[in-house]
Amino acid sequence: MKKPALFGMLFAAALFLAQLSTVQAAGWYWLSSNDKYSKYFDPASVTVESSTPTGHGKVATEIEAWTKTGYSYEGAEETLNNYAVYGIKDYINDPSKIAYSLALVSINPQNRLLQYKQERFCDEAGNVLWEKETPGSVKEMTSQQFDEDFYDAIVDQVFDMGEVERAKAEDRWLTLWETVDVNGTREHAQEDTTTMRMKGNQLIGWQWITTKDINGTTLEIRFLKTAINLAQGTARIVSGKYWAQGYSGFQDMTEELDGQYHMITPRSPQAKGLVVLRSYAKSHADWLDRYSIED
Repeated sequence: MKKPALFGMLFAAALFLAQLSTVQAAGWYWLSSNDKYSKYFDPASVTVESSTPTGHGKVATEIEAWTKTGYSYEGAEETLNNYAVYGIKDYINDPSKIAYSLALVSINPQNRLLQYKQERFCDEAGNVLWEKETPGSVKEMTSQQFDEDFYDAIVDQVFDMGEVERAKAEDRWLTLWETVDVNGTREHAQEDTTTMRMKGNQLIGWQWITTKDINGTTLEIRFLKTAINLAQGTARIVSGKYWAQGYSGFQDMTEELDGQYHMITPRSPQAKGLVVLRSYAKSHADWLDRYSIED
């Protein structure tokens, strides 16, 4: 990907600052910006649509809120290409016409799920150029999702448990284990603490496992959602993606998974990771149970 010229970067920054002053006056709260996108949400729009009674009070299970995304030319162009399958280009064929989009999102915090229920793409004057009222696919929030900033801010608005802070923390990634073989090939496994939560004895979370050669060149990456029974020492891979040298992108691993729990072998790298996870669960119980609906 080519880096934008300095003029383009300065123009994008000026555009985002102008958008920021406008949306803040309208009640929008700025979350983040880069050379393509600027993200906001409306705190006043956050509503709990459903909740579950528990022994520790009612716990929100569905949250809705409005978000806003501002676009540079490059960001708008990328978005038009991503939304082409929905027919957006029949109505908008010039990226410069899109100033921002609004979206009503629905969130299930227990499973870190987010869904777009409505979307509107607008010009600088606020005119709706195209809208999508058919709900989009349900996505689980991980470090790879564009929508993670929205999810963190909206969930914090309801629970105030530090989702935004954890996502930006230097220790977000918890090292589980590392191995080096006789050829100098190194394998390093980390758990994303933002995704970790307990369901009974099951610790649910996403792991990032990187393999590099002796020169530090990345050979492969596995991005795995795991369910680990901390008490029994068993684990299964729920879903995942895989990348290796020569691949154009990540490949879905769904068809390769058996969905079964397997015993974590003693003295294996995964056994070291189990010790780390048990220790983390013991010292961070409030975090792992933050949205639990179990008594």
